[in-house]
Amino acid sequence: MRYRVLGKTGIEVSTHCLGTMMFGAFGNPDHEDGARVINAALDAGINFVDTADMYSAGECEEIVGKALKGRRDDVVLATKVHFPLGEGRNRSGNSRRWILKAVEDSLRRLDTDWIDLYQVHRPDHTTDIEETLSVLSDLVRAGKIRAFGCSTFPAEDLVEAHHVAERRGLMRMRTEQPPYSILARGIERAVLPTAQRLGMGVLTWSPLASGFLSGAHREGRPVDFTTGRAKRYPSRFDPAVPGNAAKYAAVEQLIALTEEVGCTLPELAVAFPLVHPAVTSVIIGPRTMDQLTASLKGAELVLDDAVLDRIDEIVAPGTDLYRADGVWQPPSLTDPAARRRPSGERAAAAG
Repeated sequence: MRYRVLGKTGIEVSTHCLGTMMFGAFGNPDHEDGARVINAALDAGINFVDTADMYSAGECEEIVGKALKGRRDDVVLATKVHFPLGEGRNRSGNSRRWILKAVEDSLRRLDTDWIDLYQVHRPDHTTDIEETLSVLSDLVRAGKIRAFGCSTFPAEDLVEAHHVAERRGLMRMRTEQPPYSILARGIERAVLPTAQRLGMGVLTWSPLASGFLSGAHREGRPVDFTTGRAKRYPSRFDPAVPGNAAKYAAVEQLIALTEEVGCTLPELAVAFPLVHPAVTSVIIGPRTMDQLTASLKGAELVLDDAVLDRIDEIVAPGTDLYRADGVWQPPSLTDPAARRRPSGERAAAAG
């Protein structure tokens, strides 16, 4: 396993990061089995483990905490805050009030005295970014976290956070965690170049495009909507939905390419994000030991320029054929009122 410095933190992390979202009620509910997978990843040279408070409503953090007993000093441990936990108001978001509560709960579940990388899981435009940076800076000074970053932030929010930190004398976001795969290359346009310019580390998620690049979903074959992501998000896998045909066609072309390269589609998919010079580490999210073994098997795969050129022909750079699960969308897109003037003001001339 190779290691790279995470942004400007001086912390060295493996180029594969173990994502743990599939441990707990959401995926594999067997705590002991989850611990075995985590320890097998560590034995293989992975020293970077990523989790979040909302994964299986905190259960995932508990599994990770138990698995790291006796090995905590050797592991760079990352977790996240933002999504709702429990009923009631003020139990989500990026406010000082919620982050101070959430970090203590994560420390308790993880059974650790510190978190190496604490990430804001999504943007929160109801909270001033200065408020968020201020509390995160305080947590670093208190020794509860070593560094902090963000996940799925658009490029403009990365720039704003950087400039606010600079103006107010606060600590900076050191990392960004965006979705990135052969089918979801939109971040190549602005997010990755911006992260490079700001000296941020980048750990990418969903290299298999939520299973689309696993090889299980093929053109002309029936889709099993009774299990996995296809059950949770059927419209993203239904061949009858406009736009999905392009994804299935791309998969077939990629499978043909893997036959020439001599690798599997998942191996190609996991190797792809690491080629970009902005990417520090790729998150792999196995649910079982077999899935971990398959991911590690392709760790030495080198994609040469000819292969990368073929990939560019199949899915052009900067193109999104697939939108990863849970990707944040700005209010400028989701709120029609933000895109539409009042009806009386829409004409070029007064009526």
